Formats: sequence, C-alpha cells, structure tokens
Amino acid sequence: MTRRTVRIAMNGVTGRMGYRQHLVRSILAIREQGGLDLGDGEVLWPEPVLVGRREHALREIAERHSITEVSTDLDAVLADESIDIYFDAQVTSARVGALKKAIAAGKHLYTEKPTATDLAGALELARLAQDRGIKHGVVQDKIFLPGLLKLKRLIDGGFFGQILSVRGEFGYWVFEGDWQEAQRPSWNYRSEDGGGITVDMFPHWEYVLHELFGRVTSVSAQVATHVPQRWDEQGKPYAATADDAAYGTFQLEGGAIAQINSSWAVRVNRDELVEFQVDGTHGSAVAGLRNCRAQHRSATPKPVWNPDLPVTESFRDQWQEIPDNTDFDNGFKAQWELFLRHVALDEPYHWDLMAGARGVQLAELGLRSSAEGRRLEVPELSL
Repeated sequence: MTRRTVRIAMNGVTGRMGYRQHLVRSILAIREQGGLDLGDGEVLWPEPVLVGRREHALREIAERHSITEVSTDLDAVLADESIDIYFDAQVTSARVGALKKAIAAGKHLYTEKPTATDLAGALELARLAQDRGIKHGVVQDKIFLPGLLKLKRLIDGGFFGQILSVRGEFGYWVFEGDWQEAQRPSWNYRSEDGGGITVDMFPHWEYVLHELFGRVTSVSAQVATHVPQRWDEQGKPYAATADDAAYGTFQLEGGAIAQINSSWAVRVNRDELVEFQVDGTHGSAVAGLRNCRAQHRSATPKPVWNPDLPVTESFRDQWQEIPDNTDFDNGFKAQWELFLRHVALDEPYHWDLMAGARGVQLAELGLRSSAEGRRLEVPELSL
C-alpha cells in the first residue's frame, strides 16, 4: 500500500464548526480510518496544518490531537510549496481576503459558506480560481445528511410523482446570553461583522433546493430581528443589528413552491432541528437530519374537518419510516472525501465556488426582497 500525503492549511479550527465538524469529524476521522483509499493500492493521507490568530488555542488543539504544525502567519503558510489545499472556516468578513491570497498562491481551495459578503465578491473569487486553474469546493453538507439522502432516494425513484411543494422549518431558541450562555457566537447577531440568519442559512437552502428539486427562479422573503438585545461572550449587552429570523418563499424551476422558515428565536416542536415536508401527486415525505418518513397516495387517510369532535387518530403513526439500507457517514466527512478525491484523482466535483456564489446571491436577494417588500427574480449566474 502506497501512501500519498496531502498537506492542508486549516484556518478557523478554533471555532465550533471548524473544530468539531471539519478537523475532528472529517480530517482526523479520515486519518483514524487509515487514510482515504484511492484504489490501486494507494492511500491519501491528510496532514493538517492549523492556522489562526490565537497561537495558544491552536497549540492546545494540536497537543490534544497530536498535530505537529501550527502557525499564526497565513502568508508564510501559503508561501510553503508543500501546502496543497487551503481550507477556510473563519468568520465570513475575514474569508474573502484569505481566499484571494490562497488563490494567488496557487492552492486548491475548500471553504465554508457564505464564500463572500456579497455576490460581486463571490463571483470574483470564482473567476480568480478559474483563471488560476486551481480546484475549489464549497461546503454543502446538508445534502450529505442521512435524512436528505433518503429523501433523494425517494425523488430518484419517482415516489412523489409531480412534486408540488416543499415546506421547511429550521431553528431553535438561541439564549440571549444574560442569564444563560448563548449557543452561538455574538458576531452572528451583528450585521457589521457579517452576521444574520439570512446570509447564514439561505446559502444552505439554495443548494438543498437546487440539488433536490430544481433551481430557484424567484424569492420573496421577510426578515426580522426578534430579539433586539443580546449579551456577548464577556457578559456585556450589545444591540443585535442582524436578522435572527427569515421567512422565505421560493419559486422553483418546474413549478414547485418552497417555503422555508429559519429562526434563532423559535422553540422546537418537531422531531429534528430542521425538517422538510415534500408533497407530490403520488406521495409525501418528511425528512430531517437523520430520519425520513413517507406516505404514499395508496396509504393516505381521509381526514374530515370537524372541530366539534376530538381527534381520534394519530396522524404521525400513519407515515412509514424510510429504512437506512446503508451505513451513512458524517456529512462533512463525506464531502471532504469527495473533494480530496477530486484533488488527487481529478474526479468530477460540482460543489464549487460558483455553487457558493448562487448561495450568496439568494441571501442577497432575500434581504433585498424583505427591504423592498416584493418578490425578486433569481437570474442564472455565469462568469
């Protein structure tokens, strides 16, 4: 067995997502399984180099996981010819400048989303990467989750007939930070720092809708800042200047309508933190992060509206659980493996910076739709 090393500069691993999902559950998990099997007796071995501003935090993580290299000098890391891939999980406001440096250095790119704070910046990154001839990918983890993979299985098998509508509910109550610590960083609630649920979640909804149901052709949205004051990591109060809820309606290519509510100011009364209900002429399904339930038209009950009598049937019990039928890996890890195979073997890969730009576009148009109080068309993008 031949081992080929790929060196990855990982910027932003001191943050929650960068550390847990990308470093521990993806790159280190690939190492724990012995590397990525490329076939023909070759294994790809990822070697992370941790990059960031806080050296003590980087060294603590490195020591915990037996990682040998850390650096607070991004320029020096990018100048190192042995670095193959640059990964970015920083706050959005710091991302564009770092990605431009990595492109100029000729590094392959893998990055969290949104890729930029506006569409012009996102398209510029895609153009620069194309002109430089590097490989590039954007994290689109939701479509690799078990629940949505099961949903895609139903779609590909023709279960729904004509898909009529998609309804999504996402969110949970994020504590304000005064009497109980918040689950999300304070910058998420400051628009000047790139925060806001629209710029965070609409890029997710764009690729979920695009991949499973069709391109978004128009958007109508209403955003809100339901909780106007929060408390930061030092316990100091601050004004929440970014939206913490976004209610969107999306017209899809092919005629289906999608409605997705996103909120950090909602208490959960559903089985999972995000759920999508898909209704079609032949059947319906409800998919979450891990589970998926379906109801075929042949098994659809016949409810009768009568508010004068108590409900005597359990509607949830009338749905069939879709079996796993396979072992599902961590969604972040699954996409990392596809990108690494793309870099190592030039295998096809389409979740790139243009896909990331579509997400930024939808968020930008969603905010504009809310500000102007009207539905907006979503034009197709090109370089």
